[in-house]
Amino acid sequence: MENLTKNQKIRRIAETAIMLALSTVLAEYALIKFPFGGSVTLFSQVPMVVIAYRYGTKWGIFSGIATGIVQMLFGLGNFSFVKGIAAYLILAFADYIVAFGCFGLGGIFKKKIKNPVLSIALGGALVSAIRFICHFISGVTIWGDYSDGAQAVWEYSLTYNAGYMVPELIITVLGCAVLCSIFDLESSEIKVRKRSK
Repeated sequence: MENLTKNQKIRRIAETAIMLALSTVLAEYALIKFPFGGSVTLFSQVPMVVIAYRYGTKWGIFSGIATGIVQMLFGLGNFSFVKGIAAYLILAFADYIVAFGCFGLGGIFKKKIKNPVLSIALGGALVSAIRFICHFISGVTIWGDYSDGAQAVWEYSLTYNAGYMVPELIITVLGCAVLCSIFDLESSEIKVRKRSK
């Protein structure tokens, strides 16, 4: 960690733990759950994008990986659908560790784009797109057997994963934009933005 006071460290860890818990709860109460994993949630990615936006890429990746591990524990049943060590590793990394670790990029535009709402919205779009790519790779490599045979494996993976990741991207971008337009996420304490007259 960079040079932080004890109180700043405690605040960061506590805030991250709260956001991780919030993300997990929001993911569990999904709007739509897909049969072989994946779901459309109500803003479950937003808390982790906010953490990355507030505390940077390194902290965001650490937090995202922690979220991925928690999600993997909740999704242990998915491991019963695949066979072999390579499939287990692909499932663990592509569907959980890397897919959620990419949330660390949620604040990548913070210093490049001065408009905070646009910056975090683009960050939310980027992490959703990377997460989709991770799930697509997983779908092509280990979930292809679940294709109905009428379509190519890559096409099956593309349509299946886009079915929940496109709505998830839209929900995340909207959630990040609205949240950042209401709250100042750049200050040490999250507070309501002052409205200009």
